[in-house]
Amino acid sequence: MSDLKTVVLNDVHQQLGAKMVPFAGYNMPVRYSSDLDEHHTVRRAVGIFDVSHMGEFRVRGPQALPLIQRVTSNDASKLENGKAQYSCLPNEEGGIVDDLLVYKLADEDYMLVVNASNIDKDWSWIQKYNAEFGADMENVSEQTSLFAVQGPKAAAALQSLTDVDLGSIPYYSFVQGTFAGHEGVIISATGYTGAGGFELYIPNAAAADIWNKILEAGQPFGLKPIGLGARDTLRLEMGFCLYGNDIDDTTSPLEGGLGWITKFTKDFVNSPALARQKEQGVTRKLVGFLMDGPGIPRAHYELVDEAGEKIGEVTSGTQSPSLSKGIGLGYVKTELSKPGSKIFVQVRGKNLPATVTKLPFVKGTEE
Repeated sequence: MSDLKTVVLNDVHQQLGAKMVPFAGYNMPVRYSSDLDEHHTVRRAVGIFDVSHMGEFRVRGPQALPLIQRVTSNDASKLENGKAQYSCLPNEEGGIVDDLLVYKLADEDYMLVVNASNIDKDWSWIQKYNAEFGADMENVSEQTSLFAVQGPKAAAALQSLTDVDLGSIPYYSFVQGTFAGHEGVIISATGYTGAGGFELYIPNAAAADIWNKILEAGQPFGLKPIGLGARDTLRLEMGFCLYGNDIDDTTSPLEGGLGWITKFTKDFVNSPALARQKEQGVTRKLVGFLMDGPGIPRAHYELVDEAGEKIGEVTSGTQSPSLSKGIGLGYVKTELSKPGSKIFVQVRGKNLPATVTKLPFVKGTEE
């Protein structure tokens, strides 16, 4: 345990009875009660996740946008102040270094939010390209806490803590304001659950006070702390990719269903090769599938066709709490990627039937 990093509220989570597990190099709460109860709490009411293990980089100055344009696949020049954008960092071999969020805080001032397991890798990658640009970069991951308050009652549960009109913040937009008596909190209408809500970027010194005030303000709305177990089933019901499972250094954004964040209107790392791949078409695609009967798909289970020939493997899978059915993501040959295609999942030596389906599996509150 000694080499595990801890979030600021590590002791608070243990006092709340959380089961702690190693995740992305951090000691993190996987659940407080049960995954099922926590999943339904977020879908039906509101829950709070401590996701302070995520990484945050500030990129500033006249070369900030040129650098971001070079290393990310989406078009950050379209961002207005107060807007966020989902994007990825392509590598030079056709795969993905990481997926991330790009926030435009002000003119020539951006924040990049990256996955916890990739903080050092991403920092080094962007720094390598910054040698050409000379933007001012600062890694503020260790000074920043991040809470995700998610669910249909999130705005109502949080509104008493701020003068910002939470209901008026559009999806993928944010406001910097006073929250729970602390100035300069970024209140972002983003999340990883599809249940609506906000992500709050907070200085570490304010984390404990804000956490406690959210728990208190949210009590009448049924707010509960939620662990990583439910976070995984919630994101999977929406078909959201998890880096290291569904996308990685070997998967192209076009294979992974991320063509919509891959903009060839600009030059970025490996864009010529990815443009050729788009023109020629990919040989495999990431799809969602629903089990036709009993059976729970798990990561690395083989996917086969009717003849029993391997066509790919499961990258993420679970029993959907909302559907009470097995759901999964996996790469299959392109010819079997259309919704309605029949595939089979090898579960304990049996080929169990499944149907490729359009994502998301569950209709979220965010469009």
